[in-house]
Amino acid sequence: MSAFYLMVPVSVLLAAGFLILFLKLNDWGHFDDTTSPSVRMLDDKTFIDLGSKQNAAPTSKTGYSAPHDENTKNQ
Repeated sequence: MSAFYLMVPVSVLLAAGFLILFLKLNDWGHFDDTTSPSVRMLDDKTFIDLGSKQNAAPTSKTGYSAPHDENTKNQ
């Protein structure tokens, strides 16, 4: 039981020390993400809204854009 009287204050001080260290490093910008904004445009999963559906090209049944040819009919 006497070990708890030593372990509890030490663990509380250790946790407080890590919290203070984390907050200081966060203020200094240590955890700022400097890589993602520059490579975000290379991500294939991003969706770019090019406007409303009224200005969009006609689409086929599969949802892909149909070629603009006078010989093809809109499906």
